[in-house]
Formats: sequence, structure tokens, C-alpha cells
Amino acid sequence: MSTPSSREAWTTQRRQQHGDALGADRRRCRELIAALGSGERSGRALSRAEAGEALDLLLDGRCSDAQAGAFLIAHRLRRPEPQELAGMLDSYGRRGPRLAASPRRVLSFGVPFDGRSRSAPLLPLVALLLVTAGVGVVLHGGGPMPVKYGFTTAEALAALDLDRRHIPWSAVNRHFAQEGLALLHQPAHFPAAERLVPLREQIGKRPPVATLELLWSCHDGPHLQVSGFVHAPTERLARLALAATGQDELLLIKGMEGGVELPTNRVAIASHRQRGAGGASERLILRARDHGLGAPEVPLESLAQWRGQARDALAASGPLVAGLIWNAGFLLWRAGISESLQAGLTLAERLLEDGAVEQRRRQLADALASGLDLTAGDTPPAGHGPDPAGC
Repeated sequence: MSTPSSREAWTTQRRQQHGDALGADRRRCRELIAALGSGERSGRALSRAEAGEALDLLLDGRCSDAQAGAFLIAHRLRRPEPQELAGMLDSYGRRGPRLAASPRRVLSFGVPFDGRSRSAPLLPLVALLLVTAGVGVVLHGGGPMPVKYGFTTAEALAALDLDRRHIPWSAVNRHFAQEGLALLHQPAHFPAAERLVPLREQIGKRPPVATLELLWSCHDGPHLQVSGFVHAPTERLARLALAATGQDELLLIKGMEGGVELPTNRVAIASHRQRGAGGASERLILRARDHGLGAPEVPLESLAQWRGQARDALAASGPLVAGLIWNAGFLLWRAGISESLQAGLTLAERLLEDGAVEQRRRQLADALASGLDLTAGDTPPAGHGPDPAGC
């Protein structure tokens, strides 16, 4: 066996010295970047544990910005695998805020954090209708961010006098327990993840963290995860990653702009894996026109215009009302609140026409503005029965 030459020993020692100068965390980050970014022959995917470790390093600020950016773009170019996304979900579970479990039937939504730029959003209105029907709703989002810098869920709620961007996390938990509505606003509630946004601005492309944002939920208890997707590979990736983490109930929707909203002007595609289904998903092909709700897509022109359209929809009129009934009715059905799609659509339409959703919006806005809690005995409006979740 040959022994290393003095020159080989010297260069090995130098490499060791420079590696030690980086520190343990940055040296480890360099190793993980090398695994992802070494090309087709020598590169490899990360294990679940490694992916979680890598994201922990990024969220904690224990690697340099250069390393964080290199990791994000290398991971994008290689494309994440299911076990890697599972590990990233583990990391968010460790580092992110947690919302106390609710006895309600809870729907947790995952939509693109970079918002909407073409079509008028419906999710904030759908959330209000679901809450009116007794469903718990968990929303996630951030401020304007790359690549679209679109109209965000938080901005839409603020336009409805439901600005929850600056309330502390303890208040988010309290309002969710009493009202059934929660918004995780990343800049205020998850600053560790927010520190990656400037890097994403400089990269200019969506890293796999953007896919992670579609799948992660801050809710600690059982819930139906409702996530949007655009491309078929993302659908498969989401199913496998969430199954690995134990999230067995999943509703994936090929929605407008990658979100969760069923279109009213074309065929809608979704898949639903129900609890205890053994991994099997039900494929759903739906058409709004078959239920008298076909309508053109409503463009997003301005915040002021959307605010007016949203207020009209809550009064059961205007261009957004068909999409609101279509989406809310569909979700009431898939959540098990209504026995059929038609029953869900009927309930959604009735809650709007009776003014119950607008009444609920005012209650939530008043509670938020005054800083006072809703009373424990707060119930859905008369004529709509008790909370279907029994709380």
C-alpha cells in the first residue's frame, strides 16, 4: 500500500484547516450542497433526515447567505424528491409556530405565498363562508414576495376589515379557538422562514421551499389539508411527502394560478385522499356549468375593484358570487359537512342569501377591531342549525 507523499499530506492538512475555519455548521451545509449539486454522476438526493437538517441550518441562520442561496438553487435544479419534502416538513414542524388543535372540522389551506396576479381571489370569501358554517379554517401566507409579488391572502382579508397581519401568535390561537379562523402571516409569525425571502428575490426563481409552503400546516390537530398544484409531478410529490409525515387526509386541487380555487369556466380537477383510505385517492372531474354556476374568470384589476366585488359577493350578487358558491359548496361536501355536492351548493347559497356570511364578517371585524373576544356562546345565525362539528 502506498503512503501519501509529503505534498499530499500538506494539501490534506490545508483543506482540513480551511474546513475547520468554516465551523461545524457551515462545513455541514457545504457537504449537503455538494450532495445536491455535484451533477448527475456524483450528485444524489438527500435523505429525509438530511433534508430536514439542511432546512434547519437555513432557518436558524447557521449557514452563510451564499450557502443558503446555493442550496436553494441547487435543490430547484435537481428537483425535490418526496422524502426530501417530508424532511422539510419535519423542519417546519420543529421551527414554525403551532396552532392548538380545534374540536371543529378543520380545513388547512396551502396556496402560493407569492399571491395572485391575474384572477380575482375567492379563498378569503370561501373561508368566511366555511367559518359561518361552523368549519375551522387555517390560512397561511406572507407579504408580497417573488416571483409574482401578487395580491396576497393577508391583503385580501385586510380589505374585508379582517387585517390579521400584526396580531401576536397568542392572539391568533385565541381567535382560532373562539372564531374558527386563523391566518399565519409569515413576516410576523414565522420570521425564521421569512429570512429566506431576500434570497429568493435575488435568485428570481421558485425554490422547493415554495412547494413546501403549499403542503405545510401550522395546525397541530387532525385536519383536511387542501393544497393547490399546477403540474402533475407536483401532485404525486405532495401525496407521497404528506403520506410520509402521517397527513393521510389530503385534497389536491388544480386551481387557478396554482391555488385551491376551482374554475367556473372550464373543467375542474381534484383528488381527495380521505382518512383511512389506505393511500388511495378519489379523482374528481367537475364542471360548474352542470350546476348552473358556469361563469367567466374574473380578472384582478385593482385592490379597490376587488374589495367592491367581494362585498357584493357577500351580499349574494356580482361577478364573484358564482365562484364563491361553487368553491364553498364543493368544500362543504368534501369536508363532510354536506352529504353531497348539491347539498353543499345549496347550503352555501342559502348562507349568502340570508346574509349570514356578511353578518359573520362584521362580528369577526368588530372583535378584531375592539380586541375583545367573541362570547363563548357565539353560534351560527338562526335557521342554519348548530355547528356541524358539534362545538
